[in-house]
Amino acid sequence: MSSYAVFLRGVNVGGITIKMADLKAALKSRPFSDAKTLLASGNVVLASELSPAGVKEEFEACLRDAFGYDAWVVVLAADRVGELVAACPFPADDPSTHTYLTLGSDPGVLAGLYDAGRALEGAQVAVLGPEALAWLAPAGGTLDSPFSKLSSKPKYKASTTTRNLRTMVKVRDAAALL
Repeated sequence: MSSYAVFLRGVNVGGITIKMADLKAALKSRPFSDAKTLLASGNVVLASELSPAGVKEEFEACLRDAFGYDAWVVVLAADRVGELVAACPFPADDPSTHTYLTLGSDPGVLAGLYDAGRALEGAQVAVLGPEALAWLAPAGGTLDSPFSKLSSKPKYKASTTTRNLRTMVKVRDAAALL
């Protein structure tokens, strides 16, 4: 049995509202155990005999079946979440900036996002691995930051999702308890 962190894209924003209790209940019918939801932004830790690709396939099918929307998730092994948090070169808490991790299920798409992000004036972005980038946004201006606008383009929708570093720390800690 392996432990995983699952990150849902676009939940509780843009008209897709899922109560975490309903999500947890829906997951009971799938090959997962010890599923725990974290925060209301679509973060789940769970255990499964499936591979990461199998967890992704089952989880997305569960979301489509239970909630009726085209779902995309990024699945990471629990220990990998800890490695990504440790590799982040930016601070978790800073009064002038916020640190984000953009997670991806397609390394090619994420590499393209990194290349495009590096070309943005003043962008601070770092590769943490083939499945994650870290970047900084000014406090109070995340959605208006050039990298945020870039990463929200439709071509990245099916394979990426973004979390702040503080959330990733919480997911890491919860996954370690599985």
